[in-house]
Amino acid sequence: YRALCIVTKFGRCMAIQYGAQFAISICMSPEAPQLRPSIWSLQPHFWIKYKLDLILYTDKEEVVLWMNTVGPYHNRQETYKYFSLPFCVGTKKTISHYHETLGEALQGVELEFSGLDIKFKDEVMQTTYCEIELDKAKRDAFVYAIKNHYWYQMYIDDLPIWGIVGEADENGEDHYLWTYKKLEIGFNGNRIVDVNLTSEGKVKLVPNTRIAMSYSVKWKKSDVKFEDRFDKYLDPSFFQHRIHWFSIFNSFMMVIFLVGLVSMILMRTLRKDYARYSKEEEMDDMDRDLGDEYGWKQVHGDVFRPSSHPMIFSSLIGSGCQIFSVSFIVIVVAMIEDLYTERGSMLSTAIFVYAATSPVNGYFGGSLYAKQGGRRWIKQMFIGAFLIPAMVCGTAFFINFIAMYYHASRAIPFGTMVAVCCICLFVILPLNLVGTILGRNLSGQPNFPCRVNAVPRPIPEKKCWKWKCIVCLFCRYFIFTSFWAYKIYYVYGFMMLVLVILCIVTVCVTIVCTYFLLNAEDYRWQWTSFLSAASTAVYVYMYSFYYYFFKTKMYGLFQTSFYFGYMAVFSTSLGIMCGAVGYVGTSAFVRKIYTNVKID
Repeated sequence: YRALCIVTKFGRCMAIQYGAQFAISICMSPEAPQLRPSIWSLQPHFWIKYKLDLILYTDKEEVVLWMNTVGPYHNRQETYKYFSLPFCVGTKKTISHYHETLGEALQGVELEFSGLDIKFKDEVMQTTYCEIELDKAKRDAFVYAIKNHYWYQMYIDDLPIWGIVGEADENGEDHYLWTYKKLEIGFNGNRIVDVNLTSEGKVKLVPNTRIAMSYSVKWKKSDVKFEDRFDKYLDPSFFQHRIHWFSIFNSFMMVIFLVGLVSMILMRTLRKDYARYSKEEEMDDMDRDLGDEYGWKQVHGDVFRPSSHPMIFSSLIGSGCQIFSVSFIVIVVAMIEDLYTERGSMLSTAIFVYAATSPVNGYFGGSLYAKQGGRRWIKQMFIGAFLIPAMVCGTAFFINFIAMYYHASRAIPFGTMVAVCCICLFVILPLNLVGTILGRNLSGQPNFPCRVNAVPRPIPEKKCWKWKCIVCLFCRYFIFTSFWAYKIYYVYGFMMLVLVILCIVTVCVTIVCTYFLLNAEDYRWQWTSFLSAASTAVYVYMYSFYYYFFKTKMYGLFQTSFYFGYMAVFSTSLGIMCGAVGYVGTSAFVRKIYTNVKID
């Protein structure tokens, strides 16, 4: 492949492109004596993101201040380009910026050069860098931004900075613009470790006037280590409050108690069932006919009967297994690497891991469909491969039309849409095909411990729907409690603990629910086990309404559509994952109890 490298004198390598398949973006200083790149993530067809262990500067070297986005404080996703407001630009020559990762493009990162002259360890007194000719249109734009509490975001050496556009007086009649950016940059050796912004210079907005925009830069020596420079953006009180540790300990003890209780009850109940069935085996035919046979053994010839709508069911199980794999791997990667230090890195990692784990979807979905006697496996493969991407992309493209109408930075570029479609067609689909073929050939043969009767057994006329309602409510309550027990403050180890607790509770509760169902001689346990666990999504989405109306101050069509649209995607994905986990655990339980019982 041919390589092309464009390195600017401002300490950034803009692109190293290899043909049309890969692109490498490297953050580096061309004058740095030591460069130790380490692979951060690999994304087929698009990007390889490198992260340097050291970002070094020399004295008087250029430091770039990037202006990112501006938008309402209460609508965190409603963002616009910084210069969509009539701010003026500094005198320095403009530097172009491109989206380094797919996550940056999807999250609406729009870096634009501020034009401010900043050099490493070179202090700058208050200096005017431009003036705004404030006519009526520009004043109205600033007034609208101030009324809606607009705030903006900037970056220096990948460290984010936030500032407020302006403020109004107590009566809301006069509006003032902050015109003086006072930057205080901390350095440790030849690395930037801290950045702070103070907004001063409050100027009243009056039409047909000139407003001078100024800045100053103060450098201070800091003891903060370079690898710890993002710690101040996290919540330092997480480990200080005992309530967090008590909540975590309480949740963990609840899981241990629940698992022990379920195991003890099921073992005692099953032991009695086995004893009763063994006693029935010793009876003669006359006594057995006069006896009152009941329980889960009576449905042994139908319990492994294929579920209704096996194509959709197997596709949901495969997608749920893939979502669980993605969640587990991304959390492990986040525990090892500080993904929050890179813009869009979490989303980019999730997309890459989802594409790479497509064989998991094909394997579990294809093998389950083959065990249930399905023959249209190609159609099942397409449904399983595009079930989640179609849901996510459909929601994203719908919200994208609203973002384009608002001219928001969240509007996904056309090239990014094409990139996502190419990932689905040329990465996810082929890998899903490989997994489907492996699943059908390796574990697609039905090896049930009981024969399946040719004629379905009639289900007793019991009000089984009551059992199912109780099952769903019971399952939803425990899983919802375990999932929303506490917040996660970028501490991915605790997020892993939440995932483990969620899976354990899901499996335990669905096993109990399935036992009740089978004991009522209803063998339709597949969909019941899936839906009882997946119904957690209903509670999560209901909670999102409560959170929106009582815990936030969001407003507007774009922010509302964005919030409820992606909460629907999150809730549905969570439901599919919990349903798959519940079914897999319940399936193992059902196979176990019917393997240990003697069947005529």
